[in-house]
Amino acid sequence: MEAGGRAAVMGYSLQQPISVKGSAFPLRGEMKLNGVKLWSVKPCKASHLEGSLVTGRPPPSVSVPIPEMSGAGNNFVDYELVEVDPEVRGIIDKEKERQFRSLELIASENFTSRAVMEAVGSCLTNKYSEGLPGKRYYGGNEYIDELETLCQERALAAFNLDGKQWGVNVQPLSGSPANFEVYTAVLNPHDRIMGLDLPHGGHLSHGFMTPKRRVSGTSIYFESMPYRLDESSGLVDYDMLEKTATLFRPKLIIAGASAYPRDFDYPRMRKIADAVGAFLMMDMAHISGLVAASVVANPFEYCDIVTTTTHKSLRGPRGGMIFFKKDPVLGVDLESAINNAVFPGLQGGPHNHTIGGLAVCLKYAKSTDFKAYQNKVVSNCRALASRLMELGYKLVSGGTDNHLVLVDLRPLGLDGARVEKILDMASITLNKNSVAGDKSALVPGGIRIGSPAMTTRGFSEKEFVTVADLINEGVQITLEAKNLVSGSKLQDFIKFVTSPEFPLKDKVLDLQRRVEALTTQYPLPGL
Repeated sequence: MEAGGRAAVMGYSLQQPISVKGSAFPLRGEMKLNGVKLWSVKPCKASHLEGSLVTGRPPPSVSVPIPEMSGAGNNFVDYELVEVDPEVRGIIDKEKERQFRSLELIASENFTSRAVMEAVGSCLTNKYSEGLPGKRYYGGNEYIDELETLCQERALAAFNLDGKQWGVNVQPLSGSPANFEVYTAVLNPHDRIMGLDLPHGGHLSHGFMTPKRRVSGTSIYFESMPYRLDESSGLVDYDMLEKTATLFRPKLIIAGASAYPRDFDYPRMRKIADAVGAFLMMDMAHISGLVAASVVANPFEYCDIVTTTTHKSLRGPRGGMIFFKKDPVLGVDLESAINNAVFPGLQGGPHNHTIGGLAVCLKYAKSTDFKAYQNKVVSNCRALASRLMELGYKLVSGGTDNHLVLVDLRPLGLDGARVEKILDMASITLNKNSVAGDKSALVPGGIRIGSPAMTTRGFSEKEFVTVADLINEGVQITLEAKNLVSGSKLQDFIKFVTSPEFPLKDKVLDLQRRVEALTTQYPLPGL
């Protein structure tokens, strides 16, 4: 029986059917049920977007059909973004242009792939799937279960883990939620934790607090005692960590950082944790790509729990993961405790589109290309560090073993906030960062520079030497500007350098021109 005949028997009237290879749906016409129009499909114009400066692609020349879904009280036409909301489309295009032209050096940022973006922008975003594969609170999840199971398998494979010994939850929305889910799983309120102090390179979610304020939610619900660097060497002071842990008796010790250019001594931290009866957790958010490629030490050999974001060196979508030992640790079934902390403890339905993108990036993490990329991330960062030291800059710890360098600007009489502003005006994007001894996080003494993003775009060691020179020019302009401004506050400096009468404007514009001449030679992945 023909398609039209089958439809007639079912009470449907299909008018003007068009058969398209690979499609199960007619692309023109309308469908009726007992004389009532359920939907119609009309051709529409292609996108108004012109060829992109980033990709150089011409605008599409074919018409794209737009389904018009109409019924009683409903008339929904599924137009493209440029037609529905040109204002948002315009903002996205401006951000795309900024990313293309900028020298992207924020250590926690990267450029993900077109394939990841396709998964993240897919129909997966439509589905609710509270629970875990095979244990959902909604129906219709057979393919979501298949996807999440695949993602879990790829996560374990990416880090060379035995599924009999390790499990993983791929639902955390990002790194900080993942960390708090671990705390919820293994701690009681007001239990004690130890993490690297924020001004010494640690992360907010590891328990940061000041004498006047419990800044992080972690420090509100748990009692936090930081460990720190040896300021003379810029390395973690493990001797002091051991002494403090012996007195403080934490239930959880956290390895990992957001601005530490060296590797962690996991055997030493394991020994300290065992001595005080603590769990050992590693937050590898910044270096998970390096870990997957075996470019840095492996935390899984020593830690009970490992958390990570997925959008930094791993180069995936914005999400998080929690890895846990399958065997009980200190009497706790980590698998059950962590899964229950994620849902229903702290999250609802997982972001299935993100899990789809994560599965894509984890597959790539097993490739030889990915390992080569991670090796370049480290070699490029070392080239950057060497050139900065040749130029006379003081680097925390005297160099780097990973993807970032931390520059101490205090010997120059500068701070990270002022340097960040001038560099931003010149299309050099990095961030101000605290260094050991700082008293203000808003006007800290350092800048953090990372290599992952521009390595993704194709920079080599040669280009990163040039990057160091360009940063140095920006720092010299900042010094000049600071000497010219009348006020001493940061607001005075910002107002001065952004005014039309800024006397060094031409220098900044010349630096920006040369920066963009360099960056626009390299493609922007995914866009």
